Amino acid sequence: MARKSIIAAVAIAVAAILVWRFALQPAPTGMAAAGAPLVQVTVPDLPAEASAGEALFNANCASCHGTNAAGQDGVAPPLVHLIYEPNHHGDAAFHMAAQRGVRAHHWPFGDMPPVDGVDGEDIDKIVAYVRLLQRANGIH
Repeated sequence: MARKSIIAAVAIAVAAILVWRFALQPAPTGMAAAGAPLVQVTVPDLPAEASAGEALFNANCASCHGTNAAGQDGVAPPLVHLIYEPNHHGDAAFHMAAQRGVRAHHWPFGDMPPVDGVDGEDIDKIVAYVRLLQRANGIH
């Protein structure tokens, strides 16, 4: 009788762990399905230097943060948002997030992993593009 109780308890524990791991935990970053944009973004005419930042953003950031940094529901937050205005998240915060990753603190999307393959110069161009989008959408 005691042996059946132990086997049942172990089976319940294993089932609970499997449900927690596969049903309740968010999907890893690379496996998340693309969601709807979280904000509407007005895109201004881009000067040449901003176009380079846009290309880098599209190659390294848009898969999570969405087209034109509008975010994606269930995936990642919009960067064209008051939370990321320069007085709250300065350019250095973008550098640190891309290079080291960042723990979730404003949004319920989970932690952001470091972005492989971008250097400081690339991040400068990406930030310049994001800041241009922010200014075009009233975030200064």
